[in-house]
Amino acid sequence: MKIDFRILPILSLAYLLAFLDRVNIGQITLLSEGTQYNFALCIFFIPYILFEIPSNALLKRFKPHRYLSLCVFMFGLVGLLQGFVTNYLGLLVTRFFLGSFETGLFPGCFYLLSMWYQREESQKRFSFFFISTALAGAFGGLLASAIGKMDGYHGKLAWRWIFILEGALTCLVGILSYFLIPDFPEDVTWLSDDEREWVLTRLRKDVGKSGREKPPVGFRDLKVVLTDYKYMLGALMYFGFIVSAYGFSYFAPTIIKGWHYSSIQASIRTVPVALSAWVLAMVVAFASDWLKHRYWFIIFCSLLTIAGFVILMTTHHNRHAQYGALFMSYPGTFAAMPVVICYFQTNLAGHTRRSIGSAFQISFGNLGGIIATFLFLAEDAPYYVTGYSVCIAFAALTMVASTAYMLGIRWENRERDAGRGGVVVNSEEEEGEIGDMSRSFRYIL
Repeated sequence: MKIDFRILPILSLAYLLAFLDRVNIGQITLLSEGTQYNFALCIFFIPYILFEIPSNALLKRFKPHRYLSLCVFMFGLVGLLQGFVTNYLGLLVTRFFLGSFETGLFPGCFYLLSMWYQREESQKRFSFFFISTALAGAFGGLLASAIGKMDGYHGKLAWRWIFILEGALTCLVGILSYFLIPDFPEDVTWLSDDEREWVLTRLRKDVGKSGREKPPVGFRDLKVVLTDYKYMLGALMYFGFIVSAYGFSYFAPTIIKGWHYSSIQASIRTVPVALSAWVLAMVVAFASDWLKHRYWFIIFCSLLTIAGFVILMTTHHNRHAQYGALFMSYPGTFAAMPVVICYFQTNLAGHTRRSIGSAFQISFGNLGGIIATFLFLAEDAPYYVTGYSVCIAFAALTMVASTAYMLGIRWENRERDAGRGGVVVNSEEEEGEIGDMSRSFRYIL
């Protein structure tokens, strides 16, 4: 409990604000010419994808409390500056730098969390952290409707105040984060020697020695993403859900507005959907930890997501049914995503393998964010058949990748049980380097 209070609130708040700064562009109508809005969304993902693996290497080198707090402050500052842009080029530049500074937070937080908790207790922590995105959706909708009343205040349009106020709040949290974000268990000062040894002993029993003393990640370590099938399957699992997640986050107000609601009414109606996602995600997380199982929860949420999109794609002129379908597709997506991340990342062991795995899964997966920005084009309104069809296809991709991953690690467990698979280690130091490739390690299904 002491660890939870030290870690979860500040990381969840930071990520809530990061996601809010990222998607609040969906609350405005600044861009209305062709695909300008879509390109403004897309440019965010270019640095966000490219810099994630280097970012996790920097996190280990400079310690989490320094590096993550800097990221939070800087993307808050860039978000604030978005409120002062005067042309489309200025918006593109700020969106690019927003992606550059946000790139370190998400994989870095998951990497940090995975180094504090045992696997069978990690899912509810991962989900609590991740589902702050749903709260960001709810908070963003309420905030946008409230700030909408500031339109014209001090000569600024309401959308400018959204960026300015949210950016200023994020900067403040960034400053506080320097003092509140913890480092790795080996480095923190708020644990007594006995408490530190208790934490490290529990982790060693679960996944072996962490390898914290190893040098920072180098280029030669990156070859594992090409030589170990689990890395690509883990990335594909996440990639499939990113498409529908960002599609909803960016375009939900636009889609709901197409059902003959006003802009404020559309924003408010995203709130109950987001809150339902939070509830489902936590129920799934607790059940997953209790059963020590991940795979079938991913399949259940995938089917729920697909069912919601099928209704949205085939039902027209019945906004009650369409709105109800959002309570299937959105919660299904956001309940499954933290399970997908936890499934892969906690089945890795050692600082090096988890650092690379966390960054690779998130960076590759966020390629789906680029696809999502072009799914719901104005020319496809109000039915968006193309967008819904693509979301269904990518949810199916997650099911296929998850099944292949489950079958692969189940086979590896059986081989190790039979004394044929895995690497035999002779010392704790070697175990920290080998990680989950050790014969003594067993994957959670």
